[in-house]
Amino acid sequence: MLGNLDAAPQAGDWIKDTSEATFLADVVEASQEVPVIVDFWAPWCGPCKQLGPALEAAVTAAKGKVKMVKVNVDENQNIAAQLRIQSIPTVYAFFQGQPVDAFQGALPPSELKTFVDKLAAMGGEDDGLGAALDEAETMLSEGALADASEVFAAVLAEEPENPRALGGLARAQIAAGSLDQAEALINNAPAAIATAQEVEAARAQLALARQAENAGPVDELRAVLADAPDNHQARFDLAQALHAKGDVAEAIDELLELFRRDREWNDGAAKSQLFTIFEALKPNDPLAAKGRRRLSSMIFA
Repeated sequence: MLGNLDAAPQAGDWIKDTSEATFLADVVEASQEVPVIVDFWAPWCGPCKQLGPALEAAVTAAKGKVKMVKVNVDENQNIAAQLRIQSIPTVYAFFQGQPVDAFQGALPPSELKTFVDKLAAMGGEDDGLGAALDEAETMLSEGALADASEVFAAVLAEEPENPRALGGLARAQIAAGSLDQAEALINNAPAAIATAQEVEAARAQLALARQAENAGPVDELRAVLADAPDNHQARFDLAQALHAKGDVAEAIDELLELFRRDREWNDGAAKSQLFTIFEALKPNDPLAAKGRRRLSSMIFA
């Protein structure tokens, strides 16, 4: 293990080309661990030749905190179409399976550095508080809600803009049934972290907890679907009821089935609900990873 740490990583570990066949693995799945920058370019594009090397230099300087994937739009038109790339160069940033930032056109090196540093910070952590937050997460997972809340609150008092501490405290409040308190905490998050992944995860959990308060009976909804499999509202309601009972895997299955049957139903409600569930789960949760892969395979099919 120490030998791997001492060895200098190769540039290929951080920067690579991708294709339609490997996009899910190189971008969606890889971004579960570290932010991934996707550079859409073409050989005939002059600004792309200026941006590409400068962006690679900024990514290399980040030393593995960010990865970069290059997409030749001439050779991968389906990916470009799915992400609605209208001009190049266009750069997307993915983290934990979702786009989190983007820009078009060439930028000066200073702005590229700021862009990359911002992404690198998403996976970063203050070493002095990391162990305390890890312990609080363990407490939360074991049901020691009061103890977890105390640690999260202590870290938040020291660092009011620590998104992991704020998100953790909100999740502890949700687990304790204090939904109004959690909502107030989330809504009053400092602007600098209001859209951070950890805060968005807590917001997603809160939305699901609110839905659970009005969830219908699972057996009745199953009976309705047995008689009318194309009753999309019943299937959506069943997914909510299943999630409220803790059957997250089944809820995801029902929403994926709804998306397969009619992805545009109710303004794409199935996809939106899936994203809410994925956001509420931990980034490394196998249910989230598997669900994202299945949804992505449908979207990019």
